[in-house]
Amino acid sequence: METMTDDATRALRDIFLDQFGRIRELVQDVTAGLTDAVGTYRPDPDANSIDWLIWHLSRVQDDHVAGIAGTEQVWTAKGWHGRFGLPFPVAAHGYGHSSSEVAAVRVPADLLDGYHADVHAASLAYVDSLTVNELSRVVDTRWDPPVTASVRLVSLIGDCLQHAGQAAYVRGLAKRAGVG
Repeated sequence: METMTDDATRALRDIFLDQFGRIRELVQDVTAGLTDAVGTYRPDPDANSIDWLIWHLSRVQDDHVAGIAGTEQVWTAKGWHGRFGLPFPVAAHGYGHSSSEVAAVRVPADLLDGYHADVHAASLAYVDSLTVNELSRVVDTRWDPPVTASVRLVSLIGDCLQHAGQAAYVRGLAKRAGVG
């Protein structure tokens, strides 16, 4: 296995720290001053709400980082599942949710932001431990080629940024529609 210098390892960590930081900033921007009406606004009956999008991206980030880090998800470790009180199994993260399940995610902005803050902290702790060997470690053999930790992180970051952007867009649509 090729080795990296300390500088190269630090640079790689910095890239991941930057990307997770961008997700965190977007979540904070979207949830700042978010009212319940805007958080649950759906541009059409089958669209995703801001509440669902932020909850979903946080759940997926929590699930994936905990999975590759070998740690318990903060969803359960820090009691977020109970605080959210959603009518889903504890392992649910929104993948494949129906329109009625999306509508069931009605959560105050402070909970959305607080949960993501804890997920972000867990993500940074994992990134701080990254080595070249860790990044090349296979974490999912269900795919061909198998997925490494680095591929999982890049995919996760892309997904989270996309959902955060969608949430910001929905917030703009709600504003234009006069939703308070």
